[in-house]
Amino acid sequence: MSSAHTPSFSHAPDGRGGARAASVPEPVGAQDAPDAPSSSDAPSAPLAPSVIPLTEPADGVGPVIDTPEAFAEVVAAFAAASGPVAADAERASGYRYGQRTYLVQVRREGAGTALIDPIGVPDLSPLREAVGDAEWILHAASQDLPGFAEQNLFPARIFDTELAARLLGMERVGLAAVIAEVLGLGLAKEHSAADWSTRPLPVDWLRYAALDVEVLIPLRKILGERLEEQGKAEWAAQEFEAVRTAPPPPPREEPWRRTSGVHALRNPRSLAVVRSLWEARDENARRRDIAPGRVLPDRAIVAAAQAMPRSVPELVRLPAFSGRNTARRAASWQQAIDKALALPQDALPSSRGPRSDAPPPPRAWAERDPEAARRLDAARAVVQRLSDEHDVPLENLLQPDALRRVCWTPPSPLDSEHVAQFLRGRGAREWQVGLVAEPLAAALADPGSVPRPAPATDAGPATRSEDGGDLSRPGTD
Repeated sequence: MSSAHTPSFSHAPDGRGGARAASVPEPVGAQDAPDAPSSSDAPSAPLAPSVIPLTEPADGVGPVIDTPEAFAEVVAAFAAASGPVAADAERASGYRYGQRTYLVQVRREGAGTALIDPIGVPDLSPLREAVGDAEWILHAASQDLPGFAEQNLFPARIFDTELAARLLGMERVGLAAVIAEVLGLGLAKEHSAADWSTRPLPVDWLRYAALDVEVLIPLRKILGERLEEQGKAEWAAQEFEAVRTAPPPPPREEPWRRTSGVHALRNPRSLAVVRSLWEARDENARRRDIAPGRVLPDRAIVAAAQAMPRSVPELVRLPAFSGRNTARRAASWQQAIDKALALPQDALPSSRGPRSDAPPPPRAWAERDPEAARRLDAARAVVQRLSDEHDVPLENLLQPDALRRVCWTPPSPLDSEHVAQFLRGRGAREWQVGLVAEPLAAALADPGSVPRPAPATDAGPATRSEDGGDLSRPGTD
């Protein structure tokens, strides 16, 4: 564990910031450049804000905590310290099967930073008990909390810096981008996609991991102040609690349909080949603890489903199966294909996918239910106006699925009280209900009364919903 020294961040703009930073030259202004135009009316380009790169944690890089004895020392230090706990986790996505956590980073003022190996220390509940009801600061908490739960680590309260950035209307909400904008510090992310199951972990990876949590405490302070200033602190608190207490998502029905490129297949027999190969790949990947895409790429599955080879020689003639590793297991892949080809007609998967109570795709609404299409068009205009007014992304103001459902099957009677009840039933938080229920109910009851924004002549990039739908332009899907 690193020492208890708290970094002063003296290099950061306005005294805010993080760890040791390399000195970088100030940007040169146009007036100092040798080729600067002399005309007084020549437009001058705005100078980019100076970002000071972080190079080393203020406390250095301590040893990895991988024994019960070393972990007990961490627990004692964190129990004696005070303030919130900054936390992060590293996985091996793209290398290992599943989303197991391979490194947990925690930091608290007065205790320093600890880098914990959950393979050697699988039960982290003593750490949670040591800090009591202290707030935990995470970035994109929904990604790390499931892994923490596997280690019996359940924070009592959280502050999610990514969600805070979203509610503040920041355009870029990745940790490095937020750190640069808020603290003026450059946080390198070159190891974010590394294989964190590697042992021993390289020192430069550990340095990266330590810096990730070192910046969270000062970042949380400033974002918290901005939320208060904008009157969004209570909104954020509700969002954080919703993330903290969210149940695990239910198992996805027919997960093989998520195979990239499967949408181009309509033949049920081809879909059966995709399903059979996906299941064979998943079993192989699980058994070997390897990411499924490294066992057999999606493009190979789709290529086989299109060609439907009848023998191993036919299979390996496909370019997607010509690689050494893929061809080595060609016999097992062909067995999966043969299994699909032998299925009776009534055992083939539906080309339409599993039954769902979700509304149809919005592009079909005008034909299937023109009145619902008008409601959706009006509702989108209302939500867009509120999004612009409060500087909150559409998908954070109201979940796209909830918006579509209330437009497709609105409650009866159609008033603000019943719309609010409907939205709560779809998981909307009280701050969201308070903002959207009344204007949304009015729009649904009388779509023609809602003014539509004038078409933009130079529109910027559309805001994308979390499921890929375009919600920033009313009347599109």
